[in-house]
Amino acid sequence: MNCELKKTIAIICGGDSAEHDVSMRSAAGIESFLDKERYIIYKVEIHARHWEAILADGTRSIVDRNDFSFRDGDKTVKPDYAYITIHGAPGENGILQGYFDLIGMPYSTCNVLVEAMTYDKFVLNNYMRGLGVSVADSLTVKIGHDKEVTDEDIISRIGLPCFVKPSRGGSSFGTTKVKTPEQLRPAIEVALKEGEDVMVEAFMQGTELTCGCYKTRTGGHVFPITEVVSKNEFFDYAAKYNNESDEITPARISDRLTERVQQLTSMIYDILGCHGIIRIDYIITAGEKINLLEINTTPGMTATSFIPQQVRAAGLDIKDVLTEIIEDHFV
Repeated sequence: MNCELKKTIAIICGGDSAEHDVSMRSAAGIESFLDKERYIIYKVEIHARHWEAILADGTRSIVDRNDFSFRDGDKTVKPDYAYITIHGAPGENGILQGYFDLIGMPYSTCNVLVEAMTYDKFVLNNYMRGLGVSVADSLTVKIGHDKEVTDEDIISRIGLPCFVKPSRGGSSFGTTKVKTPEQLRPAIEVALKEGEDVMVEAFMQGTELTCGCYKTRTGGHVFPITEVVSKNEFFDYAAKYNNESDEITPARISDRLTERVQQLTSMIYDILGCHGIIRIDYIITAGEKINLLEINTTPGMTATSFIPQQVRAAGLDIKDVLTEIIEDHFV
């Protein structure tokens, strides 16, 4: 394709959360997946107020936030499309989406409202409960008011063991599985270092599953399900990124349960009005009860991440999937 006819794609990566480096690895994955014959590709790393495009020779160019343009040699580049792969703020909480809406640039994720709601686990759980989706019981502890909720209040409501995690952000950092009353307050303090609000969530014993999905004007797919077997207490950072878990795609579950999980994933996608690739995590408890854990709107995209695994298991090409998502904005 003639370079003048190619669309320019900016892969937005980095961010301000503890998952900055994970985002950079996802960006490298997406760059490797995208169709180089169809697109001109730049990575744009964001960290606080430093927005820099990474050029082909490894040098960096400051991004003009007025229109998201930057210089590459003697030319000014203004991307046609933003592929957001920031895990955490500001790419997973609606802030970047609002910015791109204001300057009129299409992007790969859900809209501002959906991003903000799915980013806050406590808000999401209560919203989904109202739609009839099963979620664990939970309560929130806010910074500055953490002493107003006693350990006894939490344990009598939520029980032990339980999970203590930041309400907003990924589940890799600041999350603790609490087994005894003595562990509760230190776990809250750890979570508060990652954010202003903490969610204390009831423990559910069962099989953990995750299912990806995307839809466009012309179609879409609900991917095969992955079963997650952590070698640790739960699916923490080490389990995710240090090969301390088994990820089995397709999951070792019945055809009927597979169908139910995929149908629920598709329904949630439609009800929320999602866009791009999302991944929904579940835990299956006794009686094949499906419980929602969280919704990931910018899932990891390294070669070994869940979504590329599921795309391969579906017999699809990740390059074609990403092209379909991008081109959906230009139909």
